[in-house]
Amino acid sequence: MSESLIKNHNERLKVLIRKRRFWNIFLSIGILLGLIFSSKIIDINASRLLSGLPRLGDYVAQILPSLETNSLFLDSKTEGSISYWYFNLPKYLHLLFETFNMALVATIIGSLIALFLSFFAAKNTAPNSLIYFITRRTLEFFRGVPEIIFAILFVWALGIGPIAGIIAMMLHTTGSLGKLFSEVHENSDVRPREALKASGGNWFSEMKFGLLPQVLPNLISYILLRFEINIRASTILGFVGAGGIGQELYLVINFNYYEEVSAIIFLIILTVISIDILSGYLRKNIIEAE
Repeated sequence: MSESLIKNHNERLKVLIRKRRFWNIFLSIGILLGLIFSSKIIDINASRLLSGLPRLGDYVAQILPSLETNSLFLDSKTEGSISYWYFNLPKYLHLLFETFNMALVATIIGSLIALFLSFFAAKNTAPNSLIYFITRRTLEFFRGVPEIIFAILFVWALGIGPIAGIIAMMLHTTGSLGKLFSEVHENSDVRPREALKASGGNWFSEMKFGLLPQVLPNLISYILLRFEINIRASTILGFVGAGGIGQELYLVINFNYYEEVSAIIFLIILTVISIDILSGYLRKNIIEAE
């Protein structure tokens, strides 16, 4: 390599380094200014935080059960035992099962609707620009409205119960997964579809045989991830009367049944962790299989 080429290469490298340094400094200053202005707007008060944190510890200490080592495994009538702490366990398990089913039904129905709409929300699969525009805006509306707002509306319209929570999660799932699915479609390989089109295949056969086989593992991975999110969301929706274990948690918090609060929270945490581990395992194996 000649000396002039090495010199030009070094100069270009220096320019790139300066540009990167400039953007790093610019972004750092922007983030810092954003934090400062945001803190002032939302009135973050350090003294309030410091004075409030001990109260948080007091509440946690209050809801924890009074377990005693010598009576830990005795019956439900003995204070200090695990059975006494979980005297309402059959009811909690029933509500957890209801919560699980709410999330499962909402995820399945929402995923199917999202898959159908995603073909019209991707630039490379939408039949025309008008359908693309309408579908994208519809999906934005579904995911732009929080699940809890949908839940409040449907609780008011349909009454207290899991059906309101299912519809709320289903709509939000449709909006979120519809966007993700459409982006997967847009990043897919067009050659299989072009081959089908050249051999006389219609739009439906292009989607079914040319697109779905190559994107299916990613779609399943997103569906499992959304199921995890819906498990957590279904707990929160119970606070507005949308059924499940969250509704019971809201009641025991309101009535200050402190030990029952910790019992339910502990069960919810165990359930979420178990489902997260299982979903992560399934996603990993699906992707590796592909």
